[in-house]
Amino acid sequence: MILTGISVALGGAIGATLRWLTGLWALRVMGPGFPWATLCVNVVGSFLMGVLVVVLAEKSGNRFAPFLMTGVLGGFTTFSAFSLDAIRLIETGQLGLAGLYVGASVGVALLALFAGLIVTRMMI
Repeated sequence: MILTGISVALGGAIGATLRWLTGLWALRVMGPGFPWATLCVNVVGSFLMGVLVVVLAEKSGNRFAPFLMTGVLGGFTTFSAFSLDAIRLIETGQLGLAGLYVGASVGVALLALFAGLIVTRMMI
């Protein structure tokens, strides 16, 4: 359990560093004005999550999932985990639940961020 936690933490550090480097790259290549870095990490992270789900399952590599999926991809973007959860619901035929999950995740997260902004601005 402790080694798994260390593995996740190490992967998270790698993923967060890759996210930071992607932000620098996107700013230099595409410029400011649009959140290109966030879009890039969300798309790339989701693609890599799909690749890892298949590869780890096919190659009996699920022991690497905490480091790669939770750690590296979790540090890079949590959107990949969100995407995987949504697709799993769709693949199991739970379309209504998938729609609810996607809508609630995006809508409630935006509302929560907005609420955090308002509450904090009122307190400061």
